[in-house]
Formats: sequence, structure tokens, C-alpha cells
Amino acid sequence: MFGQPQGGGLFGGGQPQGGGMFGGGAQPAGGGLFGGGGCGGCGGFGGGVPQIGGAPQIRDPNTNQSAVVPNPPDDGISCLSWSPAQNVLAAGSWDKSVRIWEVSPSGVQAKVAYQHEAPVLCCNFSKDGQRVVSGGCDNKVKMKMLATQQEQQIGQHDAPVKEVFVVDEMNMVVSGSWDKTLRFWSGQQPTPVATLQLPERVYSMDVKYPLLVVGCADRHLLVYNLQNIQQNPAPYKSGQTALKMQTRTVCCFPDKTGYAVGSIEGRCSIAYVEDTSKNFAFKCHRSNEEIFSVNTIDFHPTMGTFATGGGDGTFVFWDKENRQRLKQFNSCNYPVVAGKFNAPGDLYAYAVSYDWSKGHEGNHPSLPKALMIHRVQEAEVKPKQGGSNQRTRR
Repeated sequence: MFGQPQGGGLFGGGQPQGGGMFGGGAQPAGGGLFGGGGCGGCGGFGGGVPQIGGAPQIRDPNTNQSAVVPNPPDDGISCLSWSPAQNVLAAGSWDKSVRIWEVSPSGVQAKVAYQHEAPVLCCNFSKDGQRVVSGGCDNKVKMKMLATQQEQQIGQHDAPVKEVFVVDEMNMVVSGSWDKTLRFWSGQQPTPVATLQLPERVYSMDVKYPLLVVGCADRHLLVYNLQNIQQNPAPYKSGQTALKMQTRTVCCFPDKTGYAVGSIEGRCSIAYVEDTSKNFAFKCHRSNEEIFSVNTIDFHPTMGTFATGGGDGTFVFWDKENRQRLKQFNSCNYPVVAGKFNAPGDLYAYAVSYDWSKGHEGNHPSLPKALMIHRVQEAEVKPKQGGSNQRTRR
């Protein structure tokens, strides 16, 4: 579907060298259904980084022969976003920047960057790719016009802005904050058009109009129907996630019938808005010794399959309909903190940097801050025909 990568060039090769158990899209040893999914002693970051004279011994994070994005952020990477209109990638960082690159067959070129006054926690594009919105620990919502380079602050929260999205269908920007509110901005006035009170701080959020899903602290989860939100601002559904510990990431299904939730306990929940009989949860990003956080979930735009990235340093492609692991990639040696498919689904960008799971003591200036792009092969993301639908244990 996406074609084979050409020899040489940016995405030459595409597959990890040396074959082995990850070669050719084969199931990892001990695979089976969704259970397990850990790196099985692959030497991920969570197991401890080797120390030499007090400083960590640095390993190469590009263990999957991906294309390396030049000029990465100077500090931990917090978020990634692809333009829906072209192969343009944005990343937000703890170095207070939003950086944007143009990706073409000939290479990845830095396009533009702009700053917040504190660490950036979120960024996203408008549908036409002409606007980037971002938010962070300066409590501000900013918008950058890529054509004119014009930049403006369009919103203000009372605490850090954790998530922000352009909702083109409403001609609005929606932001979620640690101040326990959702706020809608028109860009025409300094005050929000609407403010919704939430039970707790926003930890993750996703929008696929008209579906808006918000994951909050204390496992609160709220589902909104944006088509009716002006008439009825109450959530369509609310409650707590099926997982036992803190929510780290949420992502809506492309068909808008449900969403996936990942938590710090190394588990994912697949939840449907209406047909809850199809809900299930599964374990992932675990080794024999440790349990790692699920840091990122993103659905393939056309296949309905999805990718997770975790504190164990791996990213994995899954088939929720058949409840199977499609492909697990080599450990990147450090946490995978963000991952996104581009609009056609032929590229998967992922960020490797410290994820704060070990506290500030685990951080070190020399730890990698790397952005890489994997050329997606159809076999890696296509659902398996005749796959097992056996239910997985929670």
C-alpha cells in the first residue's frame, strides 16, 4: 500500500538490520495475543542506565534504523504532531520551544521554531496545516501562522496547559489544563468563549470531531459530543477508566466509536462509547522484572490498528479488532515518550527522551533527546486476516 522504501535516500532500508526476531514483521518470541508485550530483558531505560564515573553510559537510541530528525530539542520532548495537509512535523519540548520540520523523500529539513516562556507540553495543527497551536507551563495558548510567521497568544489558563487542539468544524481552539478546566477560544477575544469545569487536572486529551475525550487525574475520564456542547455542556459520559492507575495517554478511534487509554501500570484499555460489551484491557510494555508506563498511543489513520510507546524503550503496533500484537520494534534504550502516524499513515514519528518516571534524580543532561521517523510497511499495520478474537484477560 505504501510501497517499499527505495535503496538509499532518507528512508532507505526501512527494516532493522540483521533480521532476528523482529525481522520481517514476525511476532516476537513468546508472542501470542496481547498479553506480555514487554521487551523481555531488552535492556530498556527502566532497568537502569549503566553508569561510568557518575554519568550514564549513553547508548544509540536509533536501534531500528529510522530516519533521524536534525536539530532536535535541547531538553526532553513532550509532544509530537503531524500536519494533516502535508508531511510537516512539530515537536514541543521542555526547552520551551516548538520546532517544525518539513519531511520529504530527500530529507528532513528544519522549517521554523518559536518559543514559550516555560516548557511546552502540547502542540497541534489545524486541518489545512497553516496554523500550529501550543500550550505549556507558562499557562498560555499560542497560535503560529506558518505562512506569515505571525504569532499570537489566543488564550490564558490559571495553570499549565496540558493539551490543545484546533477544532476546525467549530472554528475554535480547545485547551485542557491543570487548572481543571476545558476552555474554548475563538482567537478574536482574550477571554474564552466557554469554560467547562472538570473534576480534576487534565493529563491527556484527544479530539476527533465530534468526539472529545479527556483523561484527568484520579483516573477520571469524560466523553463529550462537540456537536451538542453549546446546547448541553455536560459530558455525554463520565466515570473512571478501567485501569487501576494514573492515566498517561488517551487516543480516539479513527471511526470515533471509542478510544484507547494507556496508564503508568503498563496496561491499555480499549473502550467503546456505546457498545461497552466490546471493551477490554491488556498488558504491554513490561519486562520480566519491571512494569513501565504506556506513554503514547496513536491510531493508524486508515487501518484502524494502533501504536503504543512506553517507558521500556519500545514501540509496538497492535490490532485491536483481532487483539493481536502485529509488530514489536527493537528497544530504543530510552523511553519512547511520543509517537504519531502522519496523515497517509506511511510514516511513524517517535520521540525518545527521559520520561521523568525515575524523578528528577533520573535525569541527566547527556541523556538522548532524539526524534526519529520510521517508514511504515503495510504488513506492519494491516490487520491479520482470520486473527483470533479470543478475549484477553484483564
